[in-house]
Amino acid sequence: MGLAVITVKATETPAGTGDAPQGWRALVRSSEIGIVVLACVVGVLAGLVVLAMSFTTQLLHEVIFGLPLGQRLSIATTIPPWRAIVGPVLGGLAIGCASWLFFRRRKQPIDPIEANALHGGRMSLRDSVFVALQTMGSSGAGASVGLEAGYTQAASGLASHIGRRLRLRRADMRLMVGCAAGGAIGAAFDAPLTGAFYAFELILGSYSIAAFVPVMAATFMATVTHSVLAPALLAVEVPPIGLITMANLPLVVLLGATCGLVGIVVMRAAAFVEAGFRRSRIPTWLRPAFGGLLVGVLAIWNPSVFSAGHGAINLYLGIDASLGLFALVLVAKALASSVSIGSGFRGGLFFASLLLGVLTGRLFIGLLTLAFPNLAGHETLFALVGMSSLAVSIVGGPMTMTLLALEMTGDLKLTLAVVGAAGAASLVTRRLFGFSFATWRFHLRGESIRGAHDVGWMRDLTAGSMMRLEVPKIAADATIAEARLKYPPGSTNYLVAVGPGGAYAGMVPPGALYEPDPALDEEAAAEPAPRTVRHLLRNPDRMLLADMSVRDTLKLFEAAESEALPVVADRDSRRLVGILSEAHAIKRYSDEVSRRNRELTGE
Repeated sequence: MGLAVITVKATETPAGTGDAPQGWRALVRSSEIGIVVLACVVGVLAGLVVLAMSFTTQLLHEVIFGLPLGQRLSIATTIPPWRAIVGPVLGGLAIGCASWLFFRRRKQPIDPIEANALHGGRMSLRDSVFVALQTMGSSGAGASVGLEAGYTQAASGLASHIGRRLRLRRADMRLMVGCAAGGAIGAAFDAPLTGAFYAFELILGSYSIAAFVPVMAATFMATVTHSVLAPALLAVEVPPIGLITMANLPLVVLLGATCGLVGIVVMRAAAFVEAGFRRSRIPTWLRPAFGGLLVGVLAIWNPSVFSAGHGAINLYLGIDASLGLFALVLVAKALASSVSIGSGFRGGLFFASLLLGVLTGRLFIGLLTLAFPNLAGHETLFALVGMSSLAVSIVGGPMTMTLLALEMTGDLKLTLAVVGAAGAASLVTRRLFGFSFATWRFHLRGESIRGAHDVGWMRDLTAGSMMRLEVPKIAADATIAEARLKYPPGSTNYLVAVGPGGAYAGMVPPGALYEPDPALDEEAAAEPAPRTVRHLLRNPDRMLLADMSVRDTLKLFEAAESEALPVVADRDSRRLVGILSEAHAIKRYSDEVSRRNRELTGE
């Protein structure tokens, strides 16, 4: 065994990388224990990333807005109006200029969901670090965005970089990205189960026994690392919830559906604002400053619109205020978040959706109580249910948000109520909208990503990668006699006719060369010109492109009802480059599905 390992190191280690990474790779690939150990390392790094980013952002709040040490920005009442305006505007200007300089010749960064769905967990560490800096700068300047996008981006980018250094397999790379993102969320909320299911539902796109231990190990290590060094980022002080009865459940489900509608409005508003900025003549680098100006103006009225709103969640969970205030803060926070995202600030809506959900829950039960004075329902219960439900609508992950409520309160009955509301919110959002906020933004960019399920391998498995280069072909203007001479019975299963320059003309069933055709025989008797292959062409307009995915390839086979189709360089030239049979495409697809199922189950 030792000799085998030494041999692998000698033959596979790239020059300059050393033996240590290859030794790690051998351990990770050969042992489940190795995967768990690596997941623990990734979890510790994720906890440190969250700690560094949250500390830096709080420091920016204190410096830019003149806050006392440790005070939350969203509940600060002593911010001078000029600071409330200047901070977001100058911060937006800095973010806009930095983003323009960094991305003017680079593609937009790949986030963990897109990386796992399309790229096998491969992310750029440089891009991820820059996104983390953008997120800290945006939230630190007061933009109404959360840090969760930066947490998961930085931690996942680091895990992906480690995976590339160790040259991990695609499935292991995706798993490490999920461990890092889940660890970051677990550390941020002091909620390891929430982080684990964030990884399963939103980053990996599935739950499997093989992934359970590594993901849980990563989220526990991240949470412990952050807890040892600093308190939880979102330390929610939950007031008494009151008695939860069966009579509350229909109202809870109705609140979930309402939160689904509110979530759709918020997501569409962000897209609408972003489209408005794109249509405007405002330069890209200047747009965040305009967004910061509006956020600052709203914050002069109420600082709850600032940043993610950690402190405001505690405030509005227990505050005794009018329904008008809840409604105004809800609209202002939704507007500030939409403008911040749409104008070009970097960040997410996870934390913001929690505050919006608290406000929606308080407003919901308040309006019902006005209409039905005898209605039994505790305000805190509906605030917490609204918090989780609206986050389900915007972020996705019903179990993630359900476990967040459980770990936040320790109340199992509340958790059961949240399950019903989360299901209603998820159903309404999927049926009426079809996307979470992250996948909606992918949709706006032209990507058909519905989640983190690994569909990238189907794009990698293309017609060009499966085709045969040796193509039995014949000139379309060759006579039947010439074709019979070149291809005797049984010599080939398919035959491709080509025109001038090797352009695809159509498929020729080999058996058709030897079938009698009375109509053509009569025509040949009346006309001395011999029959050509062109008389036998099938599917002249059905052709595969080299970059066509296996899914699209199989759809074209079904439509053409042909056992084989040509692969051409492009539709304009129709230049023949190979041929692919339906049987071979199905076999390659089935083999790849089986292999990936084995990787998921650990068999």
